[in-house]
Amino acid sequence: MSTALPSPSAPRAAGRPREFDLDRALDRAIVVFSERGYQGASISELKSAMGVAAGSLYKAFPDKRAIFLAALERYKTLRDAVMRERVEAGQTGRDKVEHLLSVYADASLGTSGRTGCLIVASATEMALMDEEAAGLIAQSVSRNHGFVCDLIRLGQADGSIGSSVDPEVTARTLLSLAQGLRVLGKTGIAPAEARAVVQTAMKLLD
Repeated sequence: MSTALPSPSAPRAAGRPREFDLDRALDRAIVVFSERGYQGASISELKSAMGVAAGSLYKAFPDKRAIFLAALERYKTLRDAVMRERVEAGQTGRDKVEHLLSVYADASLGTSGRTGCLIVASATEMALMDEEAAGLIAQSVSRNHGFVCDLIRLGQADGSIGSSVDPEVTARTLLSLAQGLRVLGKTGIAPAEARAVVQTAMKLLD
């Protein structure tokens, strides 16, 4: 998928678009869309942030919507990898849920927090405007809900989570709190405040 940037001194055929690292460019597009939203992100701003010449950009993506959809897929892939790595470090189902919530808490802090979550931004802006984007967001939310449900059931099986806990409802509540942390992160939240939210959420598993 990715191609290396050529040396500045290397000759290029006339009219040939400059090659670029697609994943790296999409990572930069994620930041722009997360900060400014779909409507607020201009093509010129995306081109500048992605470090891509106009010819190469339009060769890879026909329009801003195509950039957004590719950035959304890239974001989900990176986010899911981080979540699963952190969750796997947990010894019990309860530990795994706490690790998962901690991913959201950590992401809500500092620069990452102020940049925001592309899923949150997309859900409030693109879901009503674009059927394909809405479908991708719905799939992501549904997959996350199922993942948390499975962790709760695992905890119930190993005795670390109360047997009376409703996995479906509790998973949805935990995800609502987690996404709320990302919203709070846009305006600034202290580490102690983010940890307190996680600890309070964990009481739902008793």
